[in-house]
Amino acid sequence: MQNWYLQNGKDSDVVISSRVRLARNLMDIPFPTKFTKEQAKKVLERVKEITPSIGYGLKFINLNDLDDITKVSLVEKHVISPEFAMNKQKIGGMVINDEENICMMINEEDHIHIQVFSSGLDLENLKNLAIEIDEKLDNMVNYASHEKYGYLTSCPTNVGTAMKASVMVHLPALTMTGNIGKIFNIVNGFGMNIRGIYGEGTQSQGDIYQISNKQSLGITENDIIKNLNIITERVIEQERMARKYLAKNSIDLEDRVYRAYGTLAYATKLSSDECKKLLSYVKLGTDLGIIKELNDSKISKLYLYNQPANLQKYVGKPLDGYEREIKRPEVIKEIMSA
Repeated sequence: MQNWYLQNGKDSDVVISSRVRLARNLMDIPFPTKFTKEQAKKVLERVKEITPSIGYGLKFINLNDLDDITKVSLVEKHVISPEFAMNKQKIGGMVINDEENICMMINEEDHIHIQVFSSGLDLENLKNLAIEIDEKLDNMVNYASHEKYGYLTSCPTNVGTAMKASVMVHLPALTMTGNIGKIFNIVNGFGMNIRGIYGEGTQSQGDIYQISNKQSLGITENDIIKNLNIITERVIEQERMARKYLAKNSIDLEDRVYRAYGTLAYATKLSSDECKKLLSYVKLGTDLGIIKELNDSKISKLYLYNQPANLQKYVGKPLDGYEREIKRPEVIKEIMSA
């Protein structure tokens, strides 16, 4: 079975991926902001013990058993957070399946972060899957919850349903037409966050943004998903309108797209940041049918294996920064010509 981030989903010309996350804590152990190392180990042991009973082909992995390249490769896939991966003192673990569309981070900001992922726009199905997993866990552990405030979390903004739903969107045309600021206003005005590709405090890379719900208290899981779907549909509509507008002046658009394609196809040295900018135009050109040589599957692979850790995974050995810049164009040519 192919991993979710290499698949093609609904509205994937604009929506790259969807994620639903539920934050949960155990009743009888202090939250990660306050617990001791012994208590952190206790959380790991408890989750490890119940993992086989959860199903879905899930396996428990201790974070310390993974090398740094593997950890960063999971961050690049958006399966775990950068903070979780890079904290050397962290007594943490993961519960993950082979497809990597289900991943629970253990002892990140909360004891358990249940996360489910899909390519394209698929929030409703993800919500159902997350709740299904959550209900199984609820029968095996005692969650920290309050009759009035709902699920209790380390960060007060996550209290309530403790659900964070998000979509990753590719908005090159809105950027090129100078309308991206209007989209920020629409999204923020609708009670949503719009941020860089790794969430809070990060920048957009290659015209990719993350839209997520702000509120989780006093609102149901269904309402969170419904509201995010509504705003995402509006963003999709605006981006597609901007693409139609750009396509009217097809020479300028085709020139930009083919220049990016030519650089990717013939460069002998490329940084990851430059590659992301080029890929943004190449994906746009492929989605609009300007570039016939590529398809969604190849675009997904180019995005994944351009990134430093996954590039090293692809070639099967560690590379320093300069070596990666030399190897990256070779891997790109290999994927493009496959």
